[in-house]
Amino acid sequence: MRIGICGICGRMGVSVLKIMLERRHVLAAAFDHEGAPRFGGDAGMLVGSEGLNVTITAINQDDILKADGIIDFSAPAASMRLLEEACAAGKPLVIGTTGFSDDQKKSIENASRQIPVLFSPNMSVGVNLLFKLTETAARALNTEYDVEIFEAHHRFKKDAPSGTARRLLEIVRENMGGLEKAKEVPGRDGIVGERSKNEIGILAMRGGDIVGEHTVFFTTFGERIELTHRATSREILSSGAVTAMEFLAGRPAGLYTMYDVLGF
Repeated sequence: MRIGICGICGRMGVSVLKIMLERRHVLAAAFDHEGAPRFGGDAGMLVGSEGLNVTITAINQDDILKADGIIDFSAPAASMRLLEEACAAGKPLVIGTTGFSDDQKKSIENASRQIPVLFSPNMSVGVNLLFKLTETAARALNTEYDVEIFEAHHRFKKDAPSGTARRLLEIVRENMGGLEKAKEVPGRDGIVGERSKNEIGILAMRGGDIVGEHTVFFTTFGERIELTHRATSREILSSGAVTAMEFLAGRPAGLYTMYDVLGF
């Protein structure tokens, strides 16, 4: 496939570029903001390669038209611009960016009526299995079990809690009776009183080079269930994103997730 990457100068963008080249795909477009490292240069410099002959530019329609689809790991504002241009060009889009507002998520949903969009807060196969296991546990248990979600990432991550942690929160709300409108508690400090049954704690840690860690705790008197996923390499995310783009090839317009890719 001829694939474009938005946010190509970032850690995930570089990782996606390496994986797609290893799989014999061709880089067709390279997008980032003007202040990004290597902006205006050849994208091959990002991976120590020569001859890619693709200049890193701002998002533009001409380059989008050269690609079979675009993989996006940028920022919400850039994703919204890309979404508009991809719809105009009729190109599939894989969105791995996180930190969207509810209105922006609605825009993604609306765009999926025109083009195929795969939108997932985490492209890892293991994390999507964690989603499924959390769904199963939430359906099997009740509010006698207190639910808390913990996530940890590297010091450079800009949003908190992570998109993956927020998706885990949504899954619990959607599947655990009595927690449909549970209060999100991002942290506890001081005399906060006893924990209620109508809340879900969601806690974020930032430090060093942690790629990503997520744990869902289901705790009651006498036992605790922990569902944990730890990522040790960004390649699991970038590999999943390239697999997602391969999945979208030839698909009709619609909103897809990694569940569709994995056949859940």
